[in-house]
Amino acid sequence: MVVVMKPGASAVETTAVIERAEAVGVSTHPIYGKEHTVIALIGDLTKIDRSVFNAMAGVQNTVRIQEPYKLAASTSHPGKTTIDVGGVIIGGSEVVVMAGPCSVESREQVLETAWAVKEAGATILRGGAFKPRTSPYSFQGMGEAGLKILAEAREQTGLPVITEVMTVETVDLVCEYADILQIGARNMQNYGLLHAVGKVRKPVMLKRGISGEIKELLMCAEYILSNGNTQVMLCERGIRTYETATRNTFDLNAVPVLQKMSHLPVVADPSHGTGARDLVGPMSRAAVAAGADALILEVHPDPDKAESDGAQSLHLDQFAELMGQLRLIAGAVGRSIATQPEAAVGNGRVKEAALA
Repeated sequence: MVVVMKPGASAVETTAVIERAEAVGVSTHPIYGKEHTVIALIGDLTKIDRSVFNAMAGVQNTVRIQEPYKLAASTSHPGKTTIDVGGVIIGGSEVVVMAGPCSVESREQVLETAWAVKEAGATILRGGAFKPRTSPYSFQGMGEAGLKILAEAREQTGLPVITEVMTVETVDLVCEYADILQIGARNMQNYGLLHAVGKVRKPVMLKRGISGEIKELLMCAEYILSNGNTQVMLCERGIRTYETATRNTFDLNAVPVLQKMSHLPVVADPSHGTGARDLVGPMSRAAVAAGADALILEVHPDPDKAESDGAQSLHLDQFAELMGQLRLIAGAVGRSIATQPEAAVGNGRVKEAALA
């Protein structure tokens, strides 16, 4: 159940609602919107008399939420959630593009890619320092050394960084360097990790598991939200089906379905969704048209020599060309592609000096 406060309800009135709910053993999760404050009540709601809450000062009404994902449900939040990452707003009217290599391989590779995607219009840099691989003999990432390279790229270009965290033990380490924590598809139902990232105050991008239902994705998001971290975005990255023509089946339906079912920003990952470079462009354009709030794309200076996911990584010039197409698609559906905040633009140093 949620208690919707009236516009302009005072802090005293909001606190009174919270205290009354907690007095009967129900946990509360206040969500502060631009116009309304909503207080989600979680627990044994048989103890709650809705008429009592409806009569309290400052309360507009109470709403029962039928979905098991109480905090992630669209009915629990006044409007869409937006997440501010260094001035880049995810979930608003602008579509955010995150781009960079699948794996951090070297300082030179990351800096070259970071500058290129920035110049093409990306506003967030992606890169993997820890890589979960199907084979234990494949490249596993550079670890903390890779995180330091990503942090240097952020310092040089002004681009915030998103990178994957794989274990509970490395959450604090990754938080030192990253602006957004990524939970990969293989870890969607790693409940210990979900609890851990729910306790930090960093944005989290949660990827759908390779066999995960949309409802299961939302329930996993609930673990993060229920631990107090409200900065969660949902990522569709393709699911495993009987089809073998593509690496995964990119479920484009998930984008509008998630927009309807939840208030959380929706990210599309056409790189993993298709596994094929020539399909990334068409599905990126389709995802923007379908309503994705952000794209996360793999880009590499020399994909054929990439340590991981080279077959689905765009060349630098291909990415630049795609960005121009995405601007047209976004405009056609009443949106625009996000640009780097002025403050961040000023943070970037001279490219030649950074690459020296």
